[in-house]
Amino acid sequence: MEPTPERAPTSEVSWLSFPGGVFAVDSLGHTVRYRACDGDTGRVADPDMRVAAGVASGEVTVGDRSYRYRVPLVGRSQGTLAVIRRHHRTTELTGVVVTSRQPPTDPVAGARLFPLGGQLARVVADANLNPSGVTVRDLSGRYGDQQIAVNGALRPKAASVIKLWILVELLRRVDCGRVSLDDGVLVTPADVVGGTGQLQFETFPQVVTLRRLAQYLIKYSDNIAANVLITYLGGFAPVNALIDSMNQRSTILARRMLDSAAALRGEENYTSPDDVVSLLGAVWEAEILSPASRDLMIGFMREQTLNTKIPAALPPGVPVAHKTGDLPDASHDVGYYLIPGSETAVAFLTAGPMDTGDETVRRMARTVYDFLITPAEGAYEE
Repeated sequence: MEPTPERAPTSEVSWLSFPGGVFAVDSLGHTVRYRACDGDTGRVADPDMRVAAGVASGEVTVGDRSYRYRVPLVGRSQGTLAVIRRHHRTTELTGVVVTSRQPPTDPVAGARLFPLGGQLARVVADANLNPSGVTVRDLSGRYGDQQIAVNGALRPKAASVIKLWILVELLRRVDCGRVSLDDGVLVTPADVVGGTGQLQFETFPQVVTLRRLAQYLIKYSDNIAANVLITYLGGFAPVNALIDSMNQRSTILARRMLDSAAALRGEENYTSPDDVVSLLGAVWEAEILSPASRDLMIGFMREQTLNTKIPAALPPGVPVAHKTGDLPDASHDVGYYLIPGSETAVAFLTAGPMDTGDETVRRMARTVYDFLITPAEGAYEE
């Protein structure tokens, strides 16, 4: 007799993905946010929001538009949104509901991933100098698209992992037709900073295409590219609007790369393993980017040149796409294992000394790999 599939979990924060945008719902705070190619309402209070039978529904008006919504609080459900304007035809939008975490597509298959949680918990417990967190999501269906975590809400400094959100916001604008990656941006000597990256070795001023800035942002973790793109996008607010629209509550962009004065003022970038995998999962499923932009982003991540963590822990040739993050008191590596038939999103984040954090990340990365290459039917619950 097969186990009865568990009821899909509900979440107080859900967002509806539709072509060109998202509609976020916070059913506890009774707020919503519409953010799409044609505008952004910001967070809007809806005191009359109805929450019943796992569904949030209501209608809010912002400016000359009303938004009538019915959004289930269960991930992978279908939600609806009507955008109403006077003297215009109503736009009816439907899409998949995204929650953090997304429920498994097959809870029975998903249960086979649970032993990995115990293995990772032992690695985390052994990392005495480095508070650590890890979140893993099956993307292949082999484990029913299940997600597991150990300290998934850990909130260390984001380091260069925050660059993933900068890239997604840029590519979202490409998808909207607002910019082209062939567009150029003037980079001046005042933009030059050190740390990781290749642009610092070039001569300025010069015009650099958005494509090269986006590629270098990830491939070389280029700090100049990051800061120039932050300015190009309009500062911190648009990136934080993206984060807010996806209900990622642990993540914030609050300073530029290598801005030590801002860091001393307590202005810092943060994230969590759960938020990282929320982003990676939405990118993979083309819920926040088009398939073309998704493929471009993962392609940049496959070109990553800083390979002392996830790739160093795996046998040569294992396909991965990843993004590192390093500070004296943080060491991270996040991304995708692209093993055919076992594609997986991972986020390994640590605080504390970087050297020992690097080793903890490698141990977590190898633990996940060893589990994935073990036949699923041989897995057992610990």
